[in-house]
Amino acid sequence: MPPPSSSATTSQTNRAGPTAAGPRPRRWGRRWCCPHGYARTDRCPSTAPVETLWGMSIEADTWDSELSGVARTARWTAAARARETARPDRLFDDPFAALLAGADGDALLRHFHTERAAADGNPVLPIRTRWFDDFLRGSVTPGCQVVGLGAGLDTRAYRLDWPAGVVVFEVDQAAVLDYKQQRLARVVNVARCERRTVATDFTGEWGPALLDAGFDPAARTVWFAEGLLFYLPAPLATAVATQAAELSAVGSRIAVDLIGTGIFRLRYMRPFLDKLVEAGSPWRFGTDTPAEFLRQAGWAVEQVTEPGAAGTDYGRWPQGAPPVAFPQLPRSYLVTAGRSAGGPGTTPDGAAAASDAHR
Repeated sequence: MPPPSSSATTSQTNRAGPTAAGPRPRRWGRRWCCPHGYARTDRCPSTAPVETLWGMSIEADTWDSELSGVARTARWTAAARARETARPDRLFDDPFAALLAGADGDALLRHFHTERAAADGNPVLPIRTRWFDDFLRGSVTPGCQVVGLGAGLDTRAYRLDWPAGVVVFEVDQAAVLDYKQQRLARVVNVARCERRTVATDFTGEWGPALLDAGFDPAARTVWFAEGLLFYLPAPLATAVATQAAELSAVGSRIAVDLIGTGIFRLRYMRPFLDKLVEAGSPWRFGTDTPAEFLRQAGWAVEQVTEPGAAGTDYGRWPQGAPPVAFPQLPRSYLVTAGRSAGGPGTTPDGAAAASDAHR
């Protein structure tokens, strides 16, 4: 999902990110991992270049200038999924990722990661993908709606097994959805569910476009926003979560990923953040209170976890998640929430909502 357009001044201002006081970061144990590429990780099996996966012949890509930022970040994550799919111990199977990543997928992995992380694999992206897969498998019921916000090059409509009667709405910019459709048309004819695309962006009211596509706000909905909210300015990120809540019937659920503000303050993260700025897709928003962020948007938070936490390491994280006492360390949050008749204070099943203090 690309960010909304912004001036060069805005990008430069956001490059440094938010600031906040607090104790200096420190290590614990023998290693600690940074999300999104700057990691000290155990070595993993070598993998094949993405352009050779599945016997596909992937020609060089050409992109309009307006697509450059979208192409590089969206294809980078597709390349990471392709690399994970090539592993014998893969956490998921995405046979379409290499095709979507394009011929320079490996180059994108090297560009957006440190040399070691590009060679060994960054654990955050595979863990995140698997976590969202598990959320959808555990949440979607026959006949319900699924909405992917900032769906980008997501292929879940094609690779997951969906219950009968499920409609998946993919919401993103038209250029990204068109690229994905053109690429996937070469290898797959139909999705595994009813798939509807919604061409819009998140700079304003996107709800009307979703309604025009046949979305029913009275029906139970499962939302997911993977790799979206931190590309948006804070007011827009809040607006997206709030609009989703306002469009949700009781019993609906949502899953999002968020980043902590510490990522913006660490010196060794600057080269990575600068690359995102150069690609036209800077990270703009972070929060150290992810539960409160969703609660303020009208959701009852069920769980806040992180890659490496108990139940969310999938055997790939060399150490546990960063201690909660040090929010200024690089953090990547995975959050689920629901809509209930009792409001943001209770989950759909009537249990007390989670808070940041309970992580």
